[in-house]
Amino acid sequence: MNKITKRTKDILFGLVSALFFSTFIYLSDFGLENKLLNTFLGLVAIGSVLYIPKRSVLVAGFTIGILWFYWIGYSFEYQGVGFMTPIVTLGFGVLYLLLFLPMYFTTNPFIRAALLFGLSFLEPFDWNWFKPELLFIDSFIGVYKYQFGFVLLALASTLYAYKHYPKYKYYPLVLLVFAINFGYPPQKNIPLSIKLVQTDVKQEDKWQQKNLYPTVEMIFKEITQAKYEGYEVVVLPESVFPLFMNKSPKLLSELKKISYDITIIAGALLVEEGKHYNVTYMFKEGEYQVAKKIVLVPFGEYIPLPSFMKEFVNDTFFQGASDFVTAEQPTDFTINKTKIRNAICYEATCDALYQGEFDFMVAISNNAWFAPSIEPTLQRLLMKYYARKYGVTIYHSANYKGSGVIK
Repeated sequence: MNKITKRTKDILFGLVSALFFSTFIYLSDFGLENKLLNTFLGLVAIGSVLYIPKRSVLVAGFTIGILWFYWIGYSFEYQGVGFMTPIVTLGFGVLYLLLFLPMYFTTNPFIRAALLFGLSFLEPFDWNWFKPELLFIDSFIGVYKYQFGFVLLALASTLYAYKHYPKYKYYPLVLLVFAINFGYPPQKNIPLSIKLVQTDVKQEDKWQQKNLYPTVEMIFKEITQAKYEGYEVVVLPESVFPLFMNKSPKLLSELKKISYDITIIAGALLVEEGKHYNVTYMFKEGEYQVAKKIVLVPFGEYIPLPSFMKEFVNDTFFQGASDFVTAEQPTDFTINKTKIRNAICYEATCDALYQGEFDFMVAISNNAWFAPSIEPTLQRLLMKYYARKYGVTIYHSANYKGSGVIK
């Protein structure tokens, strides 16, 4: 009976720890972002992982994987392999159980702290959306690695002091002073009037031929409205034009014509020498420029597996669709002497896109792959993390949810 009770307690401890670790995302999804509350939740979440029983660590890792990434499997429905959705969801639970597994073998909070700090650098299969320091993005704690390190050190030291110096058991918490957010690099407002368009085209409808004309008509209405409202730039989501734009000369001609009145930034596809690219087109003053992705979505646009497995997985589960290729470096647009870095969806949450000197980024996304879910919220929190870390202001246009200025 005692064994059953202890097992149940261990499971509950793990579940509660995972809830503390994930609540900030769900609160943000409902528009609830309170610095004091998020600071408390973040510290309790980190502290709980350092101190919960061994078995609870595994439950926490599994549950965190589910609560953060349950939505990833949704996209498989549109690849014709919808049966994979629950498998992928459980797979992310197992993946993060395995990533938390090393903490199972110790109850030493210092070792667990070191392991959790190391986990913040891991990107399994090039997937970088799990960042423990993200818990503090809207709090009084900063999100730099050294600040996360001081949080871990302060919380791990508390138990040591409790056991050896009980009179001073709370003194280690003074280390949290070094984790306080005293500010990020300054972020500027772009000297352009930009309209960010948010569309709501369901993913199951997006690529159907019968919907092509209504979609294009809707896009031109948005562009025309932005022009008459006096905007200098209009930004539309990723692949808002569901076609290979460079194979549509009449469409290109029309957009170039309108671009004398308003600069147009929009997502579409590009094919060159049989290779497919997910790109951004910028139309300005009768000309256009193409920006190709440099970072692809793992298992969405490329297969992060050894070459002998790639073709089988791509053909079996993705109908050959995960075969996009990339550019070698990021693309910067220049509008009225203002330099703007281009990013397409996942790219805006990758360090590689923030290298170099620039103050502004235009990001475009298609979040309908994961509707309805917390994915747009998690994406926005991650963009906020990078925007603050690098002092960049992001202008984001998305399909489904997520459009807005991110600072």
